[in-house]
Amino acid sequence: MNDFIKSFLIIVGLITFILIFSIAYAADPVKGKKVFKKCVSCHSLQEGKNKIGPSLYNLLDRKIGSVEGYKYSKSMKNFGDPSTVHFFVYSVWDEESLDKFLTKPRKFIPKTKMAFRGIKNKSLRDDLISFFK
Repeated sequence: MNDFIKSFLIIVGLITFILIFSIAYAADPVKGKKVFKKCVSCHSLQEGKNKIGPSLYNLLDRKIGSVEGYKYSKSMKNFGDPSTVHFFVYSVWDEESLDKFLTKPRKFIPKTKMAFRGIKNKSLRDDLISFFK
C-alpha cells in the first residue's frame, strides 16, 4: 500500500474518531435540568424572583451583576462594570464566562457572595449551560 493511501486512511480514521467522540459528549439540557437541582435552593428561573441568589431567568447574554432588585457583592458588581478591566473580557454571561464561574465561582470572581464550591465535572457544566439555553 502506498504512502498516500496509508495517510488518507489514517486521516479518515482520525476524523471518524473525533466525530464519534464529539457526538457522544454533546451537552444535554435534560441532564442539565438535573444538575440545576444543585442551584434551585438559592436561585429561581422565574423572571424577577430572587432568592438567596439572583434569578437565573434569561441568564445567557445577560450583563454580569445586572438583575434588578438583587443586592450583589461589590466584586460581582465591579466585574460587570464597564470601567473595569474584567468588563472587556467578560461583560455578559456567555458559555465561556459561565463555564469558568461554575468551575470555581470564588476563583473566577474573588469575594463573590456565592458560597457554592463549583462543579468540577466539565460535562456536567456543559449540560447545565445547555439547560440555560
